[in-house]
Amino acid sequence: MSNAQDPSQLYAAHEPIFPRRVTGKFRTLKWWLMGAMLAVYYITPWLRWDRGPQMPDQAVLLDISSRRFFFFMIEIWPNEFYFVAGLLIMAGLGLFLFTSAAGRVWCGYACPQTVWTDLFILVERWVEGDRNARIRLHRQPWNWEKLIKNGIKWGLWLLIGLATGGAWVFYFTDAPTLFWGLLDGTASPVAYITMAVLTFTTFFFGGFAREQICIYACPWPRIQAAMMDEDTITIGYRSWRGEPRGKQSVQTSGDCIDCMACVNVCPMGIDIRDGQQLACITCGLCIDACNGIMDKIGKPHGLVGYLALTDEPLERAGKADKPIWKHILRPRTVVYTVLWAGIGLGLVAALFLRANLDASITPVRNPPFVILSDGAIRNTYDMRLRNKHGTDRWFTVTATAGGDVTLALEGTDALRVLVKANETLVQRLYVTASAGTVAAAAHHLPLRLWITDAEGTETPKAERIYKDTIFNGKEDK
Repeated sequence: MSNAQDPSQLYAAHEPIFPRRVTGKFRTLKWWLMGAMLAVYYITPWLRWDRGPQMPDQAVLLDISSRRFFFFMIEIWPNEFYFVAGLLIMAGLGLFLFTSAAGRVWCGYACPQTVWTDLFILVERWVEGDRNARIRLHRQPWNWEKLIKNGIKWGLWLLIGLATGGAWVFYFTDAPTLFWGLLDGTASPVAYITMAVLTFTTFFFGGFAREQICIYACPWPRIQAAMMDEDTITIGYRSWRGEPRGKQSVQTSGDCIDCMACVNVCPMGIDIRDGQQLACITCGLCIDACNGIMDKIGKPHGLVGYLALTDEPLERAGKADKPIWKHILRPRTVVYTVLWAGIGLGLVAALFLRANLDASITPVRNPPFVILSDGAIRNTYDMRLRNKHGTDRWFTVTATAGGDVTLALEGTDALRVLVKANETLVQRLYVTASAGTVAAAAHHLPLRLWITDAEGTETPKAERIYKDTIFNGKEDK
């Protein structure tokens, strides 16, 4: 008979975590941040911004149909995706900076998973009661009380998930129009599908998966160690002060009375006294819980608190901790800050220096040139003119090259075309070099095309840009 143990018995079924209600400065901070971030998320699509006629008046709008992103007075076009890339890089550097300075403060206070989980736990507490009541309800067999309370809780969770999915789709089209379309059934099927997916994921992630998303699905807990060092300020347990644990009536015991308050309030279900752990999101609730117990037993705060590894030997020796600024201002954080600020300033400069007109010039390669009946050489180009103004504009085209060339626009005898407001016009351009000229004889002649915005009429203050390309001549052998 084999003595091998059944592998299925090596694993325990997942036990839900029921955090206890706690009060304190960190819990209060989390409430305020949660309210502010949820308000921004749900309200922003309804804010209006006047951009003039024939333009969307939604303050923040990702307009997929016209391939533009509107953010109040800022308008980002597809060819300006570097702004989005720059913001993503800044977000990553900001995450590195805050993690290296203060641990996983993003995870504990601002991560969407944390924010919505906090909201779902709040609803759960309203319906079922605090920790002990929720544990009792979870463990009791199904009856009318359990069925009714879970039904109410799940119904409220679904409403939150529906509002979350609805708010998300409002960012991609006019919110009031889509809202009434959703109600009368005339909205796009994509909107209903997106809302259904986000409703389910919000309901499942915030109501059931909770801490498992942070531990198993999120990559950041495994990356954070590379951002942290011994000067990073994070939550820790002062074992030199708390150990040995025991009742306060025992003279040799430390300040920790092993009340488990720090464990019972933890949304991740960990014991901070076991040291820094992958699952800790640095939310500070264990600090509030422990400080409350210290008040009751007449001990000073800080048994559990924010500290750095370099402070522990100083505290053990009864010396003053290093100032916070010495923990924060160190080479790692300075480099992150400089990079973050440099990219931010570069984006701001690019935003204010960009032109309100844009063009791209693409030579037609097949054939590279055409020989006309009089011996002249003609090249053909596809020109895309983009008008970023809110009004129609006339664009004129001129050229400079190493030899004489003449320009012609398809469909018009003039060298100017009208481009509608906030639209892109594709225009065919012909560049011709007379026989015997430098351009006609050159193999590849640098050609600079100038596009001028005449501001609706011929004015001396016209915005002007240029695009460089190549003129293909008939090289003499």
